[in-house]
Amino acid sequence: MKIEHIAMYVNDLAGARDFFVKYFDAIANDEYHNPNTNFRSYFLEFGDGARLEIMNHPNMQDGEKGIRRTGMIHLAFSIGSKEKVDELTQRLEKDGYEVLSGPRTTGDGYYESCIVGIEENQIEITI
Repeated sequence: MKIEHIAMYVNDLAGARDFFVKYFDAIANDEYHNPNTNFRSYFLEFGDGARLEIMNHPNMQDGEKGIRRTGMIHLAFSIGSKEKVDELTQRLEKDGYEVLSGPRTTGDGYYESCIVGIEENQIEITI
């Protein structure tokens, strides 16, 4: 088995699409819109075939996103090298995104950084 895709609701659908396209080389499909429910979504595809569905609906609940909340906590992207982790982390920080940790080698041997990305969602960047 494999995970087919992960989905997340976002307030700013176009902004979220642009974030993942700009920083993580996502390829977005055309926007889907159900006029009966006003549900909208994009599927974002990444280089290895992984997919993220970003969605919007007028009746969403937008609770506080604490750093150590239960449930899904971050998306992790492997980008190939320490240099690329460093470069992307610096780029995101320069563009105003908060760096929570790293870049660093963790106790379990990963070289990574973690940023607070679009709509307060954590993004891990690793080799």
